[in-house]
Amino acid sequence: MSFANICIVLVEPQGPLNIGSVCRAMMNFGFSALRLVNPQTDHLQDDARRMAVKATGILESAALFNSLEKALADCHLALGTTCRFGKYREDFLHPEEAADYLLPWSETGRIALVFGREDKGLTTSELDLCQRLITIPTSDQLPSMNLAQSVVLCLYEIVRIQGLCQNRSGGRKKLANNAVLEELYRHMRQTLMEIGFLDSQNPDHIMRSLRRIFGRAGLNDREVRILRGLWSRLDWLESERRKGLK
Repeated sequence: MSFANICIVLVEPQGPLNIGSVCRAMMNFGFSALRLVNPQTDHLQDDARRMAVKATGILESAALFNSLEKALADCHLALGTTCRFGKYREDFLHPEEAADYLLPWSETGRIALVFGREDKGLTTSELDLCQRLITIPTSDQLPSMNLAQSVVLCLYEIVRIQGLCQNRSGGRKKLANNAVLEELYRHMRQTLMEIGFLDSQNPDHIMRSLRRIFGRAGLNDREVRILRGLWSRLDWLESERRKGLK
């Protein structure tokens, strides 16, 4: 099985040594697509090249983006890594569970594994762009792992699980990409605000739960169109209701 449909996304990486190490790990395990979002260092400097060793081709061909939303626009499934537990972060996947979950989807669409900054990881709004969340079980004494080590662990589990399930049948539907999903969520947010379902002071409180629900469902383009039709119908009903109040 090829891993060409799986890309590694690093958000604002700060250290050239880490970036180079990630490239080496990717080549070790057979991955080649690297995306960098606002790197905070020159990713082509000597330190990065030295750590990449023979994987400088991955380093040199890395795609650069100025926002995570743009980096994920053509992806059909994004899994964000985090060690922070909170109100809106439930139903975590451990790396081996994430590998088992994403491999069948990678046969029909592009998958992104998203890793955050070395010092503070991914923000809540960045995690919102991911359909599922991965956490690596670590000690409470030092829960955050080195960026490159986190990538190594996740890629190893993908290769290991792929070897265990090569004989599984496919048949997965093709997922809607992130650009389509974000348009859905923007429409949903606007509609639910208009009908008073969301608290105008804190609309993201419910929206994050809805993102998790639909993220677990794995929506395809047809299902997104159905939901967009539902929101459009609600828009029309609310418009008619307001006309009747005049």
